[in-house]
Amino acid sequence: MSTKRQQAIEKLREVLLRRRDALRKALAGDLSSLRELRSKSGGDWADIAADAAQDEMSCQLAEVEARELAQIEAALERMRNGTYGICEVTGKPIPLARLQALPYATMCIEAQRELEKQMRSGRRTVDWSRVAEAVRDFDEDEDSEAVLNDLETD
Repeated sequence: MSTKRQQAIEKLREVLLRRRDALRKALAGDLSSLRELRSKSGGDWADIAADAAQDEMSCQLAEVEARELAQIEAALERMRNGTYGICEVTGKPIPLARLQALPYATMCIEAQRELEKQMRSGRRTVDWSRVAEAVRDFDEDEDSEAVLNDLETD
């Protein structure tokens, strides 16, 4: 691995650690405010409905934040074991531009696109060998650099 890539990955590690800490704090706050809302009693029906709606939005936000936190933890683990930045389908390095846009990406753009294509076609399970084959075909057909549209997210 080049020194430039190593330095970029170290910066991404710092970004991931800061985001992880922020998410942990946010989730701790969300949970305490939810408990506080639930412990309140009384009020008219409008208050109860408004509290229920707020409670639902807080739960959904906490779920999204918890999912992101899990992805960040997994990325930090891949950094520790030396597999960070390697596509889990093709085994090739994920471009730095993609990692900078989505530091916890686990697949290169081509593999992600093929996965999404298979999911849209209604397949419940993904045949990873077919994804890898489609990515190899893409790599052989295209000789272009990444463009902004290639920075799709997971």
